[in-house]
Amino acid sequence: MSAAPRTKVAIIGSGNIGTDLMIKVMRTSQHLEMGAMVGIDPESDGLARAARFGFATTHEGVDGLMALPNFDEIEIVFDATSAKAHVANAAKLQPLGKRMIDLTPASIGPYVVPAVNLDEHLDAPNVNMVTCGGQATIPIVAAVSRVVPVAYAEIVASIASKSAGPGTRANIDEFTETTSAAIVSVGGAARGKAVIILNPAEPPLIMRDTVFCLVNAEGEDVQEQIRASVEKMVADVAAYVPGYRLKQKVQITPIPADQPVETLLAEGSTERPTHQVSVFLEVEGAAHYLPAYAGNLDIMTSAGLQVAERIAAGKAAQA
Repeated sequence: MSAAPRTKVAIIGSGNIGTDLMIKVMRTSQHLEMGAMVGIDPESDGLARAARFGFATTHEGVDGLMALPNFDEIEIVFDATSAKAHVANAAKLQPLGKRMIDLTPASIGPYVVPAVNLDEHLDAPNVNMVTCGGQATIPIVAAVSRVVPVAYAEIVASIASKSAGPGTRANIDEFTETTSAAIVSVGGAARGKAVIILNPAEPPLIMRDTVFCLVNAEGEDVQEQIRASVEKMVADVAAYVPGYRLKQKVQITPIPADQPVETLLAEGSTERPTHQVSVFLEVEGAAHYLPAYAGNLDIMTSAGLQVAERIAAGKAAQA
């Protein structure tokens, strides 16, 4: 029996994220193959590398992609450009039946965190990969909320300043807004807050993420269920992001009676949480193209790749 044909993909955006994605498709994918690399800078390293590998390339953006001889063969398109560009790109490509995996803050399609809700959105024509902080921390919020209701979840993503390019810096407000919204809609918290820190330390530090959840967790049995749920979720994410790991054991501590947590709760909340769940994570990049400290970028490309793999695997199973 011959192997099922691989699904061809195009990547729009020949910068760091797009180039890392291309190398991941080449080195690690089971169901995908590169169809085209698309950019707007003819001198970009990503386009030069793609050309050396023998892939179709264009520096004329989405219009150049649509003009390529093999455009009809491409089924999935990763967009690693900008929110504004993605709106225009999706408007041109979706009517032509191309599946879009959006790594920008555009949020046209549903938020997807593979370990949490990918099964619900495998048929969506356009999915949004939230943010790097969201991909790292929302699985933890979801793991806690599967055991007990989460009244409030706060995440702090600390990334190396060197790994934050112009796009990240220009979209800091979108980062906090998008991540906070997804903490609620995907993670299941009643209210969410996101903070990002650009750490200027030299040498650059690996991405670190902290997750705080306020819950009612009286009883050792409930607390053990929370710890087990978080540990399982970490393993689920690490299956597609190998550098994703807990830095220490999950901490569950009583909330002192004089701590004014009521100010953090969603409007209308009446029940005061009894415990704080604290989870400390580290995300080390695979160093396919980006440096190992850039776990924030690696988790985005790894999550996007996982979505495309699952879509292509489903197609192969039906063939």
